[in-house]
Amino acid sequence: ILTCLDRIKWEQDGTLGYRKNCRNTICGSCSMRINGRSTLACKENVGAELARLRQIHGLSDEEIPAMTIAPMGNMPVIKDLVVDMRKFWDNLDAVDPYVSTQARQIPEREFSQSPQEREKLSHSGNCILCGACYSECNAVEVNPDFVGPHALAKAQRMVDDSRDDRTETRIAQYEQGTDGVWGCTRCYYCNSVCPMEVAPLDRIGEVKQAILSRRDGNASRAVRHRKTLVELVRDGGWVDERKFGVQVVGNYFRDLRGLLSLAPLGLRMLVCGKFPLSFEKSEGTEEVRSLIDSVRELEAQNR
Repeated sequence: ILTCLDRIKWEQDGTLGYRKNCRNTICGSCSMRINGRSTLACKENVGAELARLRQIHGLSDEEIPAMTIAPMGNMPVIKDLVVDMRKFWDNLDAVDPYVSTQARQIPEREFSQSPQEREKLSHSGNCILCGACYSECNAVEVNPDFVGPHALAKAQRMVDDSRDDRTETRIAQYEQGTDGVWGCTRCYYCNSVCPMEVAPLDRIGEVKQAILSRRDGNASRAVRHRKTLVELVRDGGWVDERKFGVQVVGNYFRDLRGLLSLAPLGLRMLVCGKFPLSFEKSEGTEEVRSLIDSVRELEAQNR
């Protein structure tokens, strides 16, 4: 598709603006939306896209569907397919994506890493900062302060890098409000569009797990939300809504302001007959509990 854009620029419209550089899925410069999804123009080819569109729209092999090329989303358009990526780069800088060794004694040669330690960095290390995940991020669309999946994928690299000496400081930074990992809506779109299989959502999940392993339920509402949700599902197969709000927002009756904030909602639910006065465990609760316990055992083994 990048070659097609080149032909259009060279032979039909010399004013067409777009970015390109390596032409080999290395630099990430040629990101754009191709038929509704962000990807690299140098990676996608016309034949595969036509086949995909035919399958989506149920067209025959003889029919030629129209292809749509558009600039990336969540960033202002400068010209044609060129977008302003300053916020993208600023958000990356906000997570301080550089290994810090300030508090360590610098060795004579280099910091050594075991293969197992290096393996933790493989996925995030493959990121070429093309912006495809940021372009399709629903969280960025509704919350401009969310740093984005690209930045948090790099954040995971910093958290798990054995050479870094600021792990605890970073974790405290990445869990703040909805700007960090708790702002992710878990839509999985970043995983589906990433051309390098970085799987940003999985990396965000690893940062969350690092936070949860270090924090108890009193640390923040976000941590309490995650822990309470899992425990309630483990106990009853699904969420007991009578307990959920009290435990998460009210912090087990410790947060009076939080409890009072629930009162209007609770009254409306009572008036509408939607307040659950009783709770019955779902069928298959034991199976759900077994699955959760198995996942916890695997996580403990992988730490």
